This record gives sequence, structure tokens and C-alpha cells, in this order.
Amino acid sequence: MAYVVTEICVDCKYTSCAAVCPVEAFHEAADTLYIDPDTCIDCNACQYECPIDAIFPDYDVPEKFKDSIALNAKEASKFPIIVNTKPPLKGPKCADTSK
Repeated sequence: MAYVVTEICVDCKYTSCAAVCPVEAFHEAADTLYIDPDTCIDCNACQYECPIDAIFPDYDVPEKFKDSIALNAKEASKFPIIVNTKPPLKGPKCADTSK
């Protein structure tokens, strides 16, 4: 099992989830984050930290976001690892529902 960042994160990129990841599984693209499933240890810390509920365990990703599972696996290694918190990105596609 691995955790998955869904398209909810696109243009609504919060990085507090990456900061709590104990194994540096998060990778940062310009408008979203990805989780490398080969690095993720399924600790669940990121899911609780995400203020917009964009992260799910791979077995529980909502049907409309199922493509995100393969997308995270494919794209994560293309981008640098992120381990620190940065100011959130709130771009045009962001439907901010932060807690």
C-alpha cells in the first residue's frame, strides 16, 4: 500500500504533508505534489496533515481520482524531493477547502 496525492492538490498545493513525511516520499512539481509509492511506508502522517483532503491510501482513492495512483507512480521521480513547508499555492484551479 502507498498513499496517493489526487488532483485536488493541483493549484492548491500545501506542503505541510511533505514536512511530516519520515521517508522523503514527496516530490514537488510546479502546481502539485506526488508521492513515490516505492518510498512511501504507509505511515498515514501525510493524510492527516493535508488541509484539503487531497491524500488517500491507494486502496481508498475515490473512483473519480483513480488515475492519480498511476500518475503518482509515473511522475514522482521526475521532480525533486520536498521535505520542508512552503507557503501554499492557491492558483486558478484551487477550490480551497482547507480545514
